[in-house]
Amino acid sequence: MEILKQAMTDMGIKIDRQQIETLTAYRDRVLLWNEKVNLTAIKDPAEFEIKHFVDSLFACTFPGFQKSYKIIDIGTGAGFPGLPLAICFPEKQFVLVDSLNKRIRILQEVIENLNIRNAVAIHGRAEDLAADRIHREQYDVCLSRAVALLPVLSEYCLPFVRAGGFFGAYKSEGTEEELAASVRALRILRGKVETTMKVSLTGINLNHQIIWIRKTGNTPANYPRKAGIPTKEPIK
Repeated sequence: MEILKQAMTDMGIKIDRQQIETLTAYRDRVLLWNEKVNLTAIKDPAEFEIKHFVDSLFACTFPGFQKSYKIIDIGTGAGFPGLPLAICFPEKQFVLVDSLNKRIRILQEVIENLNIRNAVAIHGRAEDLAADRIHREQYDVCLSRAVALLPVLSEYCLPFVRAGGFFGAYKSEGTEEELAASVRALRILRGKVETTMKVSLTGINLNHQIIWIRKTGNTPANYPRKAGIPTKEPIK
């Protein structure tokens, strides 16, 4: 975990031995489960640290994340980025959401067995959960590393964020076209691009960035649209 430790130092994250042990156990459990369930294509432990842990934790360098308390991770998969952040920031509360129940059951087992008290994993589609008053506009920050175009991700994620909060979309480099295609969607959903932060750490080249979008007001009640529509018919 030396790569991770150095990256965390660069990011200004203070972490103790127990948290390192929890991250190590989490990695090992994901790789063990990966033999039965497709959770990640990354099997090398060192590469796992960089492409899953370091990448996930980079969100903590954003001031809006630092000031947040309630965070939701949409399309969490094997728990990224939400669970590494939960382990490193026990003072914050995390909700991890995925539409595949098999992944959620694995995450629930990991959370319980590693005694991660500030995270819960729930099964559901973003389109449905965002219409529930328990979740709608209740979070300071929504994060997503899901593979979808920004107009689609914004429709899934912005309805969860309170006015004044932030949506952080993890993306590869070269998102100019996506940003240009998102102008109308963000205006309708009440979002505005705050900044784009490239992952830049000593000795690590991830070619990743996080697009941070500020929630400027309440999302209209008819968004997100019914399951499947945002992907088939993105707001243009």
